[in-house]
Amino acid sequence: MSQLTLDQLNSMSPADFTAALADIYEHSPWVAEAAAKQRPYPTLNALHEAMVAAMKAVPAEARQKLIAAHPDLAGKAARDGALTPDSTREQTSAGLDRLSEQDYARFHALNDAYKAKFGIPFIVCVRRHTLDSILAEFERRLAQGDDAETDTALSEIFRIGALRLDQRVSAPDKLPVAGRLSTHVLDTHSGRPAEGVAFELWELSRDGSERLVVRTATNKDGRTDAPLIGGRPVPRGTYELRFAIGAYFRARAVPLADPPFLDVVPIRFGVAESEGHYHVPLSASPWAYGTYRGS
Repeated sequence: MSQLTLDQLNSMSPADFTAALADIYEHSPWVAEAAAKQRPYPTLNALHEAMVAAMKAVPAEARQKLIAAHPDLAGKAARDGALTPDSTREQTSAGLDRLSEQDYARFHALNDAYKAKFGIPFIVCVRRHTLDSILAEFERRLAQGDDAETDTALSEIFRIGALRLDQRVSAPDKLPVAGRLSTHVLDTHSGRPAEGVAFELWELSRDGSERLVVRTATNKDGRTDAPLIGGRPVPRGTYELRFAIGAYFRARAVPLADPPFLDVVPIRFGVAESEGHYHVPLSASPWAYGTYRGS
């Protein structure tokens, strides 16, 4: 989907503005219609704040309808292909389109339990989560009271809207919706950045399954040309970087044992802040390695 500029939105007719942003909030074009009346917007943040203010200004019944307009996670609509394009992309990003039958059954049970308690669908900004953290949120929020959960659902809707707006509109400013995950490798044997270290980033699940996020290699600075994850939230969860250190030193004719003491070096770490900046470097020789959390 091509982006609109903020200047284009400011110059549109009210009807065109509403149509352009009608699906930022699920099946609720009235939010964009209300925001159209407040133009022009000097920044994207101002536009986002106006849309949030429009939702807060309506009666509680209207906010409840907005909440109720959201689909279940991994529910019947998702399995039937009946979601909006944005919801489809979002649920796919968390792997909710490739669940096992056992996982679908678990989501079905959690959705039913949540609706039975709160009378609304469970809403979470899935682009900020892995499957494990979505399930953890389900269980945590089922223990909340009604008022707290309504507030939480609205907060998640605001996050979803901000991410959609960030994708839809380009502006000189940015919404604070993106995190970053990066790495670099230092060759402590030669005392220089390690160029050409092949490595992989994996997302790990509590059930033992793994998902490859990226496979790449370091550049001449021992880094990568782009963040491993960037321009979007870093989903909360557990990850593992796997560096082919043995192959790197072997290619540089460093004498190694057979098999080498260090071959593939794994670094397992957790992400708790989806909008945080995580830098997970590796310093390595053929016989030792270390890491830390940078930023």
